[in-house]
Amino acid sequence: MPEQDRVIQIRRPYFDLIAGGSKTIEVRVGYPSMRRIHPGQRLVFASGDARCRTLVTRVAEYPTFDALLDSESMEAIGSQGMSRGELLAACREIYPPEKEKLGVLAIHVQLTP
Repeated sequence: MPEQDRVIQIRRPYFDLIAGGSKTIEVRVGYPSMRRIHPGQRLVFASGDARCRTLVTRVAEYPTFDALLDSESMEAIGSQGMSRGELLAACREIYPPEKEKLGVLAIHVQLTP
């Protein structure tokens, strides 16, 4: 039986970047449910009534947001011209230190019909 698409809620500015194709890496912390995401899985990002279907192409794990930013493209994460420090602060505003300690996931996605 085919796997059902998984729906993930996302803040609107980030949703718009994914739907527009410029954000191809979704950053999450290592909650058990997020750790089950795997390449080949379909994710539907949702913000309000808007939906956007994607395919997971890769999942990379890092111990911290700093390590993530050392290895992944800031533009693909959706930096929108932010400096590294600003992007790091934005990540830590969403996920405080106790959440960052769970590990950081870079979920690479591509848009699908």
